[in-house]
Amino acid sequence: MDSTTHPPMMHPETCVIHGGHQRDPSGALVTPLLQSATFAFADCRTGGARFAGEQTGPIYTRLGNPTTDELERRLALLEGADDAVAFASGMGAVSAVLLGLLSQGDHLIVANGLYGCSHALAVEQLPRFGIEVTEVDFADLASVQQAILPNTKMLLLETPVNPHLQAYDLDGVMALTTPPGCLTVVDNTFMTPLLQKPLSHGADLVLHSATKYLNGHGDVVAGIVCGRRELTEVIRGVGRKDFGAVLSPHDAWLILRGLKTLALRVDRHCQNALKVAQYLEQHAAIAKVYYPGLQSHMGYKLLGNQMRAGGGVLAIELHGDYDDALRFVDSLKLFTIAVSLGDPESLVQHPASMTHACYDPEVRRAAGISDNLVRLAIGLEHGDDLLSDLEQALVATFADKELER
Repeated sequence: MDSTTHPPMMHPETCVIHGGHQRDPSGALVTPLLQSATFAFADCRTGGARFAGEQTGPIYTRLGNPTTDELERRLALLEGADDAVAFASGMGAVSAVLLGLLSQGDHLIVANGLYGCSHALAVEQLPRFGIEVTEVDFADLASVQQAILPNTKMLLLETPVNPHLQAYDLDGVMALTTPPGCLTVVDNTFMTPLLQKPLSHGADLVLHSATKYLNGHGDVVAGIVCGRRELTEVIRGVGRKDFGAVLSPHDAWLILRGLKTLALRVDRHCQNALKVAQYLEQHAAIAKVYYPGLQSHMGYKLLGNQMRAGGGVLAIELHGDYDDALRFVDSLKLFTIAVSLGDPESLVQHPASMTHACYDPEVRRAAGISDNLVRLAIGLEHGDDLLSDLEQALVATFADKELER
């Protein structure tokens, strides 16, 4: 980072705009989009020096690109990391971490209730390569400690958890007794670096689906890994170079643009989500609301220490069954049925039939994902309009049932 272009220490609201930016020789205010697969060398000696690592500079976009490099510098600064590596998807980032850092004979502990594709990769695919995998509820730290073996090489968790927003105590997780070299990897997608910084609590690596809040406009698929350089060098050199999930420079440029409004967007997402959660918690049609910003949620005790706010996602259980949940989702007008989050638009999805349909039903229920659970990703609309839409959908769903407020 060129420290002459801005102060070396920045608040996050400033860092999302200026962090990692290097002033372009042309004077362009906006980071240039270098949409090039390869880069020319002045002579053979220059090319050889770059390949040998004796000289910095771009070679080939699968190995690095100046536009993507700025995105990586900015995310590293935001997370308080040495380095960051960008990928073509969130699952590209997850795959690079697991396949790049684990080997045959290693043991991986994953939190139950992981995002569906992360769960499938860990539980269904890794054992094919001789990697042992154990699922544990990270809310029960004693059970996590009991699951740790001499060959345990990694703990993988999300917090808050998708989709029921269980929030785990990172300080408690880091206090567990693990074998030397065991890594803790935290997916921080739901919180962003503005609401939670796992590295500051002792995590080794942080994952993001940059598709979500970091980009914030629903038009990019991307992933980010942040952490210590000794780890990111392996992830970059093996997990990205050899496995090939390379983020395009254009998508990196779009995320850089989206990041400039991250602080404003996150505040609005949180304000709207809290308003919706408080409203639904008092509604007769709702059996339970899962949102860390509510005092009734177990994650509320982490606010102010680990988490700055409850985030923009909440889940609800209806006083009904599977069919009632589908009817409610289909009755919403302003909420769009889609499986993502962090967009300007509010989104809704039914985990049991969508994101977590690949789970065995018993495993899904054990993870707290019931048939009547609905996830709401709250957008940037006016909060009153969101409440009106939720109310009309609940009335339509339970029109033939007696509900007492």
